[in-house]
Order: sequence, then C-alpha cells, then structure tokens
Amino acid sequence: MFPAKIWREFPQRYRLEAAKCKKCGKVFFPPRLVCNACSHREFEEIKLPWEGTLVSYTIIRTPPSAFSDQAPYAVGIIETIPGLQITCQIVDADLDKLHIGQKLLLEFRLIQKDGKQGVLCYGYKAVPIDAHNS
Repeated sequence: MFPAKIWREFPQRYRLEAAKCKKCGKVFFPPRLVCNACSHREFEEIKLPWEGTLVSYTIIRTPPSAFSDQAPYAVGIIETIPGLQITCQIVDADLDKLHIGQKLLLEFRLIQKDGKQGVLCYGYKAVPIDAHNS
C-alpha cells in the first residue's frame, strides 16, 4: 500500500476551513500558524462558503503532462469572502462564456492520478452555478 502523504491529512484539503486571526481579523486559507498582518498566533476556525465570484481567469491550452487530457481548460481566482481568494480549475463550463463577476460553486473533485501507483489527488474545482443547476 502506498503511504499517505502529510498534505492529504490536512482538514482544509477536504473542507473549506480557514483561520481568522483573533487580533486583527484577517482570514487565511489554508490556515497558518502566524498572522502576517499582526504576528498574532491565535486563530479562530471558520468555514468558508462554497459559493464565490470569479475575479480573474486564464485558459490553459498547453498544460503540464499530468493534465494534457483536459486541455483546453480554465483556471480561475474565486473570491469566497471579501479579501479571500482561492485559485482552482473551472470545470463543466463553456470557456467562451466565462466572465469576471460570474458566480461559481466550489466542489471537491478528483484533480489527478499521481504517478505509476495511481494515487488519487483530490481538491477544489469550480463550476458555474448555472451549469450546476442544469
């Protein structure tokens, strides 16, 4: 059996858990140990919304080999709460109809199969809300 990698054991990898600094209120995803705004070390765990707004995006036409079967595809920056942005692939979308300000839903999905052992890597992908409802 292939050993588990430490990054697969982080809860924020599977749930949208962030850390909010108890001193200044800055939110971090993924959580961190020290606030880069005020150097405070105490945080409150918060759950991020699964819905967000597309802030920016690009179309990948010449991908790394692990993603060659998915090209072309979009990668976007999604703002879930003011000031907090998550970068992820946008799926189930007409690439010609993507636009800044579009509402997206984050979903937990397969990202890739890693190496010859076929270890499955999961993470977040974004789906346009209109595509999700159809």
